[in-house]
Amino acid sequence: MSNNSASLVIQNALLAAKLARRAGNRLSVHGISLTEYLVMDYLCGCPQEVSRIELAEYLGMSASGVTRLLLPMEKNGVVEKVQNPRDARQSLVRLTKTGKTLYKDATTSFTHIADDLTSALSETQKNKAIELLEKLL
Repeated sequence: MSNNSASLVIQNALLAAKLARRAGNRLSVHGISLTEYLVMDYLCGCPQEVSRIELAEYLGMSASGVTRLLLPMEKNGVVEKVQNPRDARQSLVRLTKTGKTLYKDATTSFTHIADDLTSALSETQKNKAIELLEKLL
């Protein structure tokens, strides 16, 4: 790994930690973690229910980790299980009406913290950063 590669990975990891800490603090007002917000964001963008395995792949977690993450969200009525019509052994998950409302409220807080964290960049620089990070993902 070249020095630039190492620096890029280190800077990205530090940025991710800073974002996680600051966003987590802001989202805690809504009673959710950053990871729970990411689940809601993903589910909100999906036209239909998704499997826990799909969520696990998106979040970079194990399927059992996602199951543990979703349990309190289900208990609080944020997400709900749906029977998979193609495979009775597998349940799917979707946002509830309560979850959609919570997501909308939390997005306001998340947008403010994202704007704060990226205020030093122009819109062109933000777009370029998104483009570059998408290549790494």
